[in-house]
Amino acid sequence: MDAIPAVSVVIPTRNRPHLVARAVRSVAGQTIPDLEVIVVVDGPDDDTPKALAEIGDPRVRVVTLPERRGAPHARNVGARQARSPWTALLDDDDEWLPGKLAAQLELVRGMDVPLPIAASRLINRTPRAELVMPRRLPRPQEHLSEYFTVRRGLFHGEGFIQTSTILAPTELLRAVPFTVGLRRQQELDWALRALRHPGTALRVAEEPLVIWHTDEDRERISLDMPWESQLAWLRRSRELFTPRAYAVFTLSVISSMAAGTHRPAVFRELLSEARSHGRPGLLDYLTHLQIWLLPPHLRRALRDRLLGRSRRA
Repeated sequence: MDAIPAVSVVIPTRNRPHLVARAVRSVAGQTIPDLEVIVVVDGPDDDTPKALAEIGDPRVRVVTLPERRGAPHARNVGARQARSPWTALLDDDDEWLPGKLAAQLELVRGMDVPLPIAASRLINRTPRAELVMPRRLPRPQEHLSEYFTVRRGLFHGEGFIQTSTILAPTELLRAVPFTVGLRRQQELDWALRALRHPGTALRVAEEPLVIWHTDEDRERISLDMPWESQLAWLRRSRELFTPRAYAVFTLSVISSMAAGTHRPAVFRELLSEARSHGRPGLLDYLTHLQIWLLPPHLRRALRDRLLGRSRRA
């Protein structure tokens, strides 16, 4: 029988053969060679297996699902098939820097908990600019729902977690699977639920280890989600958030999703939700207001300028 790999890598994909081939090549370039790569094709797709076969790496295994059920289900399938005690997640449109897995394995091996989780900073690369995120690491004793959501400015939070940065025990990914049907905030939902599991803790590597490609003109596996569905998820997940984090998420993330309705009743509903079940501050009210007053393209331009994003040539 083949030796147990040091890490199992799970990549969900569908109908994006060139992108997933780029992702797989970034895994093949890791400084740790004893890996397995499980590419889960989310529904019928003839081109992806052909593109991966051309890479010619025997560590790559393709699992094709009979029907499309979304990236969370595909990740869960991959985790169930993983042979290593450690599973790392990678979205098909992202890339890893060569030392990503080595750095994270060193990180988790130094943690004194049974089920350590590692994430990392990343390089957020868009056609307009690029930025290293998150801007800071979690503080000792900081509730992670606040780390992931609370803003110190109008346009962006300081904390962050993204799927392609996550390395976790395979047994934890099986015990706490991704929520099937959730099309946005998949990693936030998983991280907050996983960190309630006994024996877990999170460490975030200081160096950026992932290239996160965003704002490109293509279909994303994590499809847009109606704001009503996202609000319903938040209400179901209230116990995962502190009152402060609940208010921030309502008046920033869900507000951004709902602002396109231009309906005063929706504006007021979100204010009421934040005040009834959360603890909003002045900055949260201002954030909610500017989201509804400023067009998205203007908010992006102001955010890039205020955050000092470096312009790409």
